[in-house]
Amino acid sequence: MSHASLTPRRSSLRGATLPKWFPWAVAAASVALGLAVSAAAGLQSSIQWALIAAVCFVGGNYGVSARVEGRRQAKDRVATSLVWVAFLLAVIPLASLIWETLKRGVKVLDGYFLSHSMGVVSDTEPGGGIYHALIGTLEQVGLATLFSVPVGVLTAIYLVEYGRGRLAKAVTFFVDVMTGIPSIVAGLFILSLWVLILDMGPSGIAGSFALSILMIPVVVRSTEEMLKLVPNELREASLALGVPKWRTILKVVLPTSLGGITTGVMLAIARITGETAPVLLLVWGTNFINTNPLSGPQASLPMYIYLQYANSGGEGAAYDRAWAAALTLIAFIMILNLAARAIARWKAPR
Repeated sequence: MSHASLTPRRSSLRGATLPKWFPWAVAAASVALGLAVSAAAGLQSSIQWALIAAVCFVGGNYGVSARVEGRRQAKDRVATSLVWVAFLLAVIPLASLIWETLKRGVKVLDGYFLSHSMGVVSDTEPGGGIYHALIGTLEQVGLATLFSVPVGVLTAIYLVEYGRGRLAKAVTFFVDVMTGIPSIVAGLFILSLWVLILDMGPSGIAGSFALSILMIPVVVRSTEEMLKLVPNELREASLALGVPKWRTILKVVLPTSLGGITTGVMLAIARITGETAPVLLLVWGTNFINTNPLSGPQASLPMYIYLQYANSGGEGAAYDRAWAAALTLIAFIMILNLAARAIARWKAPR
């Protein structure tokens, strides 16, 4: 037997493979080509050359891969390229927004800005701060959370543990409808009921009622999904020991899903913190500190940003204060999201 017959032949099904650095090389070449085409055509917008580079990136990956690796692997690379392009299209505007807010907001964001109000400062003068708006936002969001969390959690418990028949289907349907309600509609509902019919006047609690309408369906949906993830074996084991169902829910089901429920509540809070329409209709705004959410107009961060920008004319001290308040609001929502992630990891079952 010859030596050649003992040597295993390479499979003919295995074709050539491009190196790992190939996508990065195509990306660099696509960016260079996009810039060159943009400069030659006299295009001024960065979006235009970015789109040209994206098309070149996808086309280059497919063309080279199809010639070297085959069409099947080329299609896989095209799908991967499209995912990366979609990712960049989503990340670049977000990064641009954060960078622009940081660049403009840090001009006046300091301890004085956070600890003073606009009580004796006109919109055209430097100075002043967002202390009154911070108090208003914390009180309004806190009251909305106090109203929404018990209702949302108990509704989710009913749907998962007890809900059967037409009533459960009706509750699920209305929760789905409430999820898509625009914030302005919730504000108009509370305006007609609280301000016009009951004649209670604008106040922080009126805004909290509207915010709670927007928050309840988010809490219900997130809590419902977390309760469904609890294994039925835990419920059955508790019931087999003679524990009543209400006690099983209280001592077994809720503690098991507490991390996910808390995360959903935190995300719901972050969702309503930046709402402006209900605040504009029901809370109005004031330059003075009002710590009583039950009486009189009250400031809030979204309303403060709107008023400062509207009165700035695109420049001046009010313009800088609007950007600083926007940066504060973004930081507050980011802290809530990070806290939700930390709680989810801390309470995750091991």
